[in-house]
Amino acid sequence: MLAKLILCTLVSLAVLAVVLLALLSRVPQTKQLDGSRIALSLYIQRPRIASATYQVYGTGTDALVFHQMLTEGPDNTSHVVGKAQGFIIPDQKFADSVFNMIYFTFETPGYSGSVSVQASDLKYKDREELTVVGGTGSFAFARGVAVFVETNRGSDYVHASYHLELQLTFPNRSHTISSR
Repeated sequence: MLAKLILCTLVSLAVLAVVLLALLSRVPQTKQLDGSRIALSLYIQRPRIASATYQVYGTGTDALVFHQMLTEGPDNTSHVVGKAQGFIIPDQKFADSVFNMIYFTFETPGYSGSVSVQASDLKYKDREELTVVGGTGSFAFARGVAVFVETNRGSDYVHASYHLELQLTFPNRSHTISSR
């Protein structure tokens, strides 16, 4: 009997704790972008720290993994709004590979989430238009175009800085699928 009383008390306290946490916890403020369009203009730059910002695996340039920063302006001292990370195989045999992806992660008061860009069919020109294939958080279900324009060429395309324009559209998420 004492065991049943203790069990009921613990279950009641657990339920009370969950209810109080749900009522008293702050919900993160993110913009909902239902059925709308948004255009963002950002810059992709090397991080300010002196450590390696990219790695090349294999012989030559078989696979490129990079970690860059997203800033509001073209200067290296501009406010950082997120990260640009990617995996690209710069080889013609893999030009249309679905594994060639670039991820933009945003951590700002207005936006929280990420945007995924498929980097297939790269031409390695000064201006590239790539397809946005999805997102998370504020950018959930995003579709659109990511336009990269080289602004400052380093020793190679890995060390270059880029102006990034994201032109995103979002589905209207107010409609729900009914189960008939």
